[in-house]
Amino acid sequence: MDNIYILMLVALAVLAIADLVVGVSNDAVNFLNSAIGSKALPFKTIMIVASIGIFIGAVYSSGMMEVARKGIFIPGEFYFDEIMIIFMAVMITDILLLDFFNTLGMPTSTTVSIVFELLGAAVVMALIKISASDTETIANLAKYINTDKATEIISGILLSVVIAFTVGAFVMWLSRLIFTFQYERKMKNFGAIFGGITLTAITYFIFFKGLKGAPSYDSFKALFDLNIFLLLGVGFVFWTLFSFLFTKIFKKSILIIVIAIGTFGLALAFSGNDLVNFIGVPMAAYHSYEAWSMSGEAATTFSMNVLDKKVPAEPLLLFIAGAVMVLTLWFSKKARTVTETEIGLSRQGEGSEKFKPNMLSRAVVKGSTKLVSVLGVVIPDATQEKISNSFEKPEVHVAASKSHEVPAFDMIRASINLTVAGILIAIATSMKLPLSTTYVTFMVAMGTSLADRAWGRESAVYRVAGVLNVIGGWFFTAFSAFVAAGTLTYIIFLGRGPAIAILLLLAIGLLIRNYLSHKRKGVAKLNKSGLKKSESKTVQGIITESADNISNVVSRTNKIYTDVLKGLGKQDINRLKKSKKGVEKLDAEIEELRNSIFYFIKNLDETSVRGSNFYITILAYLTDIAQSLEYITKKSHKHIHNNHKALRFNQIKDLQEIDDQLASLLTEIETIFIERKFDRIDMVLQRKPEILGALAEKIEKQIGRTRTEESSPKNTTLYFNILMETKDLVNAIMNLMDEYYSSYKKK
Repeated sequence: MDNIYILMLVALAVLAIADLVVGVSNDAVNFLNSAIGSKALPFKTIMIVASIGIFIGAVYSSGMMEVARKGIFIPGEFYFDEIMIIFMAVMITDILLLDFFNTLGMPTSTTVSIVFELLGAAVVMALIKISASDTETIANLAKYINTDKATEIISGILLSVVIAFTVGAFVMWLSRLIFTFQYERKMKNFGAIFGGITLTAITYFIFFKGLKGAPSYDSFKALFDLNIFLLLGVGFVFWTLFSFLFTKIFKKSILIIVIAIGTFGLALAFSGNDLVNFIGVPMAAYHSYEAWSMSGEAATTFSMNVLDKKVPAEPLLLFIAGAVMVLTLWFSKKARTVTETEIGLSRQGEGSEKFKPNMLSRAVVKGSTKLVSVLGVVIPDATQEKISNSFEKPEVHVAASKSHEVPAFDMIRASINLTVAGILIAIATSMKLPLSTTYVTFMVAMGTSLADRAWGRESAVYRVAGVLNVIGGWFFTAFSAFVAAGTLTYIIFLGRGPAIAILLLLAIGLLIRNYLSHKRKGVAKLNKSGLKKSESKTVQGIITESADNISNVVSRTNKIYTDVLKGLGKQDINRLKKSKKGVEKLDAEIEELRNSIFYFIKNLDETSVRGSNFYITILAYLTDIAQSLEYITKKSHKHIHNNHKALRFNQIKDLQEIDDQLASLLTEIETIFIERKFDRIDMVLQRKPEILGALAEKIEKQIGRTRTEESSPKNTTLYFNILMETKDLVNAIMNLMDEYYSSYKKK
């Protein structure tokens, strides 16, 4: 029987390493975003600074392991075999849940996940014990669960969300009012004071939160508490003088140092605080096994009072954990995905939005707009104008090819993000209030974005929807962690060893599937075969660049149309579904080009305004093509999906003839645009009557069949829909060719 617990320990050790990987992939967003988004430092420098912070934090995190041992449940009320089941269920759930969020690219709280997993697993195990008892009822559940601590954690987390957002917004608004977006000049005068304040706050945060598990911390803390104002004053003088000398000697902004030290501090605190979320449970399991194996008692009767004692973590294990976290930070692709989500929500400029508006986000934006209008009546015009001048952003025109080099936000906002998050976490720690570092850092970043007017009328509804999605994901984390861990606890209790083996295999399978899914998305993102935004400033350049997009659309149209007709003929729902997705992707790419028309026109030379009319017209015809394809695909998919009668042989044969003619035309057009032989477009235009005539002939034939032999209304409707929409498709293609040919001849 001992062997099963040894195997469980081995499984928990492996799960701990996997949990470190998925956990760091999600939590890296906490400390990397400000530095990466502002581009204050080279990416490698940011990673080195963060890696040092993570490693030191991990080594000094020995005092943080108590949550997994006794923070949520009363260990003395459970026996060894029950505790091992709880720990196994928690670790399997934690890995799958965090990996799910990583795959989606959504930041969530590893603290909340582990807390609610422990709570869910302990509650279910307690209910199992109560159901087996003749004397206990559901009312006795409270004796198994540390309800006071659980309530404190939940309320503290919810409160921290509101406070972090509000404080972040206020401090950012005040800072922008003082420094404006043209902050370089004012930093020369006030940079030393700003550096003194922010660096003093960050070093206070590093000492109070980041080094909490360091040796002799308690004695240092007592000294600090007695002389807090004196030490903060000395720190302010030191950092102000340092900021002044740094700026004068190196001729660089002190904000670079603020961001570097702030990143180090948050990485240190994250590692020291959140390491328990990943290895706390396996370490508690190991200590439980040690105590049980020396006791000589049966696993079903050995009470786990031993977990009430404070046991320091093994330095070697902390060293290994720190190394795993650092390696994950450098090599995890999913960490980049999660980081991109938060930076996208907080970026200053416009761009493609990841989230779609919803009813709640629209209501929030409308309500906020009305509130601003009311405040506009109350605040004097002169004051409003002065405030608006402070928030006026300089216009910077950057070529689309270099847009990735532009910072998502400036160094002032990055400094405020790091400083405010650090102070709030340090204050909460000093008051012994539970909180999630993820929630605090994310909500501070969102608050500063709002105050910095990054959420303008053009993007607010998308950004608010994104924030609401993330917050909704947090509630989902708590609920799913509780339910999933509880469910797995019950399954393992019933099935023991075989159940654990099956669940581990299932977990491995899901992790592999999520990895492959994320990898496919990454490959698709790097795929440069999609439509490209025009970067030219001249008519000739626009015409040439548009040729690539036209050949791309024509090629994809040819494939999609052929696949739809084949899917109809063979009643292949999977092929039709794939074609439907292909049309959606094409439509989204064209829509993105249309959304960038404003920047395209602004970027044109004065002598090339005619190019804008050509470009807009071309996009309109590409949209018509996509809409026709969408209609044909949608109707065909619906027909097969609803299990209607297959098209008759004559109908399929006629559609195949149309497809052959259209494929020949589209292949010719694609060749012309690839080889840049635009003189041959005239020959393409001459084929228009031939194809439209063939379509008219097929329509006439179907009318005749309908009057004499056709018996299926659905088939007839679908067939006519395809032919009529194909006619519109051909007209759109020919209009596109005509426009391009005319502009080509004029240039």
